[in-house]
Amino acid sequence: MKTRGITVLAGGVKEAQQIARRAELAGLDGVWSGEFLHRSALITAAAMGAVTERIGVGTAIAYALGRSPLLLANDARFVDELCDGRFTLGLGTGTRRMMENWLGITNPNSPALQVEELVPLIRRLWRLHEGPVKHSGQFFKVDIVPTADVEAPLRIDIPIFTAGVNARMIEAAGRVSNGLICHPTITQSYLDNVALPAIERGASKANRPSSDILLKGVVICAISDNASLARREAAAQIAFYVAPKAYGPVMEASGFAAEASSIQDAFRRSDFEAMIDAVSDPMLEQMAIAGTQQEVLEVLPMFEKRYDHTALYSPSFTITPERVRENTEAIIETFGQKRHRATLNV
Repeated sequence: MKTRGITVLAGGVKEAQQIARRAELAGLDGVWSGEFLHRSALITAAAMGAVTERIGVGTAIAYALGRSPLLLANDARFVDELCDGRFTLGLGTGTRRMMENWLGITNPNSPALQVEELVPLIRRLWRLHEGPVKHSGQFFKVDIVPTADVEAPLRIDIPIFTAGVNARMIEAAGRVSNGLICHPTITQSYLDNVALPAIERGASKANRPSSDILLKGVVICAISDNASLARREAAAQIAFYVAPKAYGPVMEASGFAAEASSIQDAFRRSDFEAMIDAVSDPMLEQMAIAGTQQEVLEVLPMFEKRYDHTALYSPSFTITPERVRENTEAIIETFGQKRHRATLNV
C-alpha cells in the first residue's frame, strides 16, 4: 500500500511535536525528522514519538558515520520504545565536506562500504541480550561482553533505511537496508536508469529479492494561492541542493547538466536569485510539487507512482520561518487522508 507523510527540516523540537500531532490527526502515515548542522534527527524523532500514538516516526536522515555503532543502536532502540514500535531508523552520510568539516571524520573514504558494515552491526547490537557482540571489521571494532543481564529491545527488527544519491551508495541499500531514502533531486529517469539497477545489483550480491527494498521519496512541496510564488520557492530549494558539485553527476544523468553548471556558478558568486533563475521548468516538474492546492493534488500521484512512501516537506532556502510554517500547515491540510492505521508499514 502506498503511504504518505511529512518531513520536518525546519523549526525547533516543540514545533516538530506540534507538526507531528497535526499530521497524525490529519491521517498522514509518517512524520520524519531531518538532521543538519544545527538539528538532531534522533532527539527530534523521540520528541515526536512521545506526543503521538499512531503515526510512523522516522529519521530522514540521521548521520550514520558521526556516531559509534553502539550509540546509534542504543538511541534507535530507545526511540522505538518511546514510539511503541513505530520507529524507522533512516541513516545517511552527507557529502564528503560535511563528513570532514561538520562531523570530524578524518577518513571519509568509502562511505558505502562503511554503511554496508555498519547496518548489520547495528542489528547485531540489538541482539546483545543474546550474548557478546564481537566485531573487527575494516571500519569498526566492537568487543562487548555484558557484565549483567541485558534486556531485549522492544523490537530487534527495527527497519533501517539508508539514503543514497550516487549508484554505489544506492547499491549499499540493496545489500543491507530495508529501504532506500531517495533524495529530492532524484528524477524518474535517474530512478529508472541508475537507482533501480543499483538496488538490483546490491540485492543480488546479498542474495535477497530487490522487491524487499522499499523506496521512500523526500519530495519538495510548496503550496500557495500564488502559483508563481510556490514554484519559485520550490526552485530555490532545488537550487540549494544542486549547488554542491557532488550532485553534478546526478544532474548530468538526468539531463540537467547545463542548469547545474549555471546554479553552481551563481552559488560561487553568492547570487541566490541567479541560482533560482537557473532552475528550469523541467527540473521543477521532476523534482518538486508546487502550485495551488488543486494543482499539487493533481501532481502528487506522479510521485506516488515512484515510491512506496512519499514524504513531503516545505522549502526553506531563502524563505522566512513564518512562510515555512504556513506551507507546512498547508501540506498537512492538503494531503492528510484522515485514515487510521496502526503503523507506517515502511
